[in-house]
Amino acid sequence: MSTSLPDSDRARLREIAASDGPLAPHECAERARLAGALVAPGQFDQRGTGEAVLLWRDEHSEAWLNLWWQPRDTGYHDHSGSCVGVYVISGRVWHEPLTLGEPPVAHEYGPGEVFWFPGDGVHRMDHQAGAVTIHVYSPPVPGIGHYDLHGGLLRRTQGLPDQPSPPSAALYAAMHLPGDSGLAS
Repeated sequence: MSTSLPDSDRARLREIAASDGPLAPHECAERARLAGALVAPGQFDQRGTGEAVLLWRDEHSEAWLNLWWQPRDTGYHDHSGSCVGVYVISGRVWHEPLTLGEPPVAHEYGPGEVFWFPGDGVHRMDHQAGAVTIHVYSPPVPGIGHYDLHGGLLRRTQGLPDQPSPPSAALYAAMHLPGDSGLAS
């Protein structure tokens, strides 16, 4: 089946998205949860690595349905000032804020769980194969800042808002001890 949703669901998504201004992180999470009720993971073709499908974008927020049929590491990134709320529909995801001076800790989330992250932070997400999530951002993401080490120096590379950010292999290796998955239970 395609990644498109029925027109009745599109109308409901417009209702969920409606707001008079930018959303707080917890409001993004609640809208992600409400939108998640419209999605049945079995309706999608699960061949390939997966994709991100835009559910809505207006002046105050945008929502993405993330379908990752293969494991997916977002790398350390920011949303250029946009906060995010995430709802897990199926599978497992790990969320790890970038920390310095303390060991990294990734928090695990499963079906029915929700979390949010402020617009001024840097984080990464690890998705188990088969993870299906909804991410609501406010305001709409103007760009993705990707972080990694280059010659031992931390660098931020600006990416397009509609393009997934790549793993941060060197930064991840520098922050995690050998044999440490960086995942918390």
